[in-house]
Formats: sequence, structure tokens, C-alpha cells
Amino acid sequence: MALRCNLRSSSLRLFRLFSTSILNPDSKSILTSKEKSRSALSLMRFEKNPERILEICRAAALTPESHLDRVAYSLAISSLKKSHHYEGIRSLIKESITRPDFKSERFVSHFVVLYGQAGLAGDAVKLFDEMPQMGIDRSVKTLNSLLFSCVLAGEIGEMKRVFSEYPKKYGLTPTLETYNTVLKGFCELGSANSSHSILAEMERRGIKPNGTTFATVIAGFYKEEKFSDVGKMMELMKKHGVANSIGIYNVRIQSLCKLKRSTEAKALLDTILGRGMKPNQATYNHLIYGFCVEGKTEIAKSLFKEMIDTGLKPEANCYFTLVYYLCQRQDFENALAICKDSMSEGWVPNMSTMKSLVDGLVSIEKIDEARWIIEQVKEKFSRNAGAWAEIEEKLPK
Repeated sequence: MALRCNLRSSSLRLFRLFSTSILNPDSKSILTSKEKSRSALSLMRFEKNPERILEICRAAALTPESHLDRVAYSLAISSLKKSHHYEGIRSLIKESITRPDFKSERFVSHFVVLYGQAGLAGDAVKLFDEMPQMGIDRSVKTLNSLLFSCVLAGEIGEMKRVFSEYPKKYGLTPTLETYNTVLKGFCELGSANSSHSILAEMERRGIKPNGTTFATVIAGFYKEEKFSDVGKMMELMKKHGVANSIGIYNVRIQSLCKLKRSTEAKALLDTILGRGMKPNQATYNHLIYGFCVEGKTEIAKSLFKEMIDTGLKPEANCYFTLVYYLCQRQDFENALAICKDSMSEGWVPNMSTMKSLVDGLVSIEKIDEARWIIEQVKEKFSRNAGAWAEIEEKLPK
């Protein structure tokens, strides 16, 4: 007994030392769980070798209980999928599921979704089917995760099969979330017309649609440019007493901007203001992106100013969008001003955008400003310091 305890203790110490060496080779101290998670995330952002990614995950002993670890799992799955290392994905999830502390419906639901993210809907279905063998009861929550997994994998046929067969087969009663997930699948995968029959079924079953239901369907019809159906959904919203909220307006504005109909989207903003409603960050973000994509950066700049004047704080992506498209339009001075505002918030656009800005500043003989940008990004991103040093060397003296 004492020997077994000593062996177990020795194994644990060896694993901790292995974890530290993989995640932080320069440190001899044992890392905390949070430190392991942060280190794993940092390493995986730049790691391309799939075997190394698996080693990092194992060393970090990821758990779906932690938000950081859920992000790490997702990042690992995305990286492994890019490498087409599907056996590595299966191995990572199977190793996780066999851990005794992971045998719960909540954790299984998470792994079902990860299979979908990997495009492995069949594996997600298999895991769902095998839940009782693991001593875990199926529930409508896990069913919803399975349906969402099929949506993520782009498997509309499998989603339809699961939705039509599994509630009866396993004695599960669909909820509003179930229907909203199915509607999301149909609308994202190009079958928005199916939403009419789904909504009718919901009404027969006495399940009241909510704002998410209509936002999903409206976005689907816009995506397919079925504008008369958008109108029908707006009328159906009234019938069900669902408010025409800022969230619904934002979906409509975003959808129109994606279709390069930003002027129509801007008219909706005017409607919002005319009704005494308050637009939010998302409203302006969608419009600024839409006008930038259409090359109408003057309108985008005007909306950006209006946003700030009304007391709304732009998000990082809003700054990044403006800097990128202003550089594309060779409006480098305004791009620099907005970039400085973004950096003051701690948000720095990606390297390609920053290089475009530096090159543009050089082209208009703003060499000192270009050097300032380089110094800032070298300090912020030491990993790219060498590349920036080379760029700096080529600047006019």
C-alpha cells in the first residue's frame, strides 16, 4: 500500500515537472492551473505542429470547467482541423472523456459541440448515442448540443435526421432552444424556407417564439435575399407579441450591410432614432463596416464620430475596420489618428494592417510617425520585433 502511494506520488511529481517543462521551460516552479491555461493558449496561437498541440493540451490538463480552458480546447480543435489531423481531434476528446471527473452531461455536451466544430458530426452523434454506456443520462440539453454540433459541421441532413428521430427515440421533449437551434441550422445553411414549417410546428406544440427565433429567421431570409419573407416575419412577430427591439434592428442592419445595401441599412438607423430608440455599439459597428466595404469611408468616419458623440465606446474591431479600410483608400492621416485612439485603449490592429499604415505614412513623408508606430508594436509584440526591425531598417534616413 505504501509502495503504491509512493509510486502515485512520484508519478504526479513527474507529470507536474513535465507540464512545467512543456508550458514554461524557463521556469522551475510548478505552475498553477490558471498559469497552465494561459501558457497553453499563448503557445497554441503560434504552434502549427499538430503533435505539439496535443502535447500542450495534455500538459495543461484542460478542463471544460474553466473558461480559459474552453477557449484552449476550441483553439486546439481549430488548429488540428486546419492540419486535417482528425485522429488527433478524436484522441484529444476521447482522452478527456475517459477522465473520471469529466463524466457528466454538461461536459459531454461540450465535447459533442467540439466534434461539430471539427466537422465530425458523425462522431458527435456516436458520442450522444453512447452516453448511457458512460453512466450519463441523455437530456434535451445534450440533444440541443448535438443539433448545434450538426449546424457547426454544416451537416443539415444529419441535423434534420436527429431532429425528426431522436426526440421520440429517446423520449426527449424539444424546447424553445431546440427549435431555435434547428432554425439556425436551416437559415445558416441556405434553407430559410423551412422555417415556415418549423414555426407552424412550434405554434401547434404551444412553444412561443422569442426575439432570437425571429432574429435568426430574418437573417436567413436576408441572406437569401427573400425580402418578402422578411416582411412576413415582421408581421408574425407582431402576432406573437415579440417587440421590434434594437436587437432585431441590428440583425436587419447587419444583413443589409452584408448585401452591400448600406444606404438602406442607414435608413433603418434613421427609423430607430425617429422612434426614440437608442442604437448601440453593434448598430454603428455594422454600419461602419458596411460603408467601409463599399468604399464609402467618408460616411463611415461620420458614423464613427456620431457614435462617439452619443457616448458610445467603439469596440476593438470597429477601430481595426476603420484603420484597414482608410489605409486601402490611402487616407493615412485619418488612419493614423484612429489607430492612435485604438492603441490608447490597448488595441493594436494586426501586423499586415500596421505595415500598410507604416508604408502609407512613409509614402506621404510622415517618417517620424511611421517610426513611432514601429516602436509601439515592437514593444507590444516582442515575437514580431525582428520583422519590425527589418522594416525599420528600410525606412528613409
